Amino acid sequence: QVTLVESGGGLVQAGGSLKLSCAASGRTLSRYTMGWFRQAPGKEREFVAAFVWRDGKAYHADSVKGRFTISRDNAKNMVYLQMNSLKPEDTGIYYCAARPGEWSDRAVLYGYWGQGTQVAVSS
Repeated sequence: QVTLVESGGGLVQAGGSLKLSCAASGRTLSRYTMGWFRQAPGKEREFVAAFVWRDGKAYHADSVKGRFTISRDNAKNMVYLQMNSLKPEDTGIYYCAARPGEWSDRAVLYGYWGQGTQVAVSS
């Protein structure tokens, strides 16, 4: 069992920055891939970024490359999503997720989810 708790969402103007945090607890995280997904109103949940705990490799969706960065803190079992140059289209609920094994951009393959944190970007 893995428990995930997100924090750090809020309202920000376009061009601004936010840093989301995900506190993970439970099973040995070194065997897991940690992911960030987001869901805008009326849209499907979409992949944002993923981090493979075992080898430290990170993956980002094309829509956020160069603006968002996923990272981790081993000692604290934390995963972060630094979001810079935010755009109104980045608005949505951001979810932290986990799955054992290799990374994937498919939400259906992640079995553990946090409750989500709201991000709103005004123009």
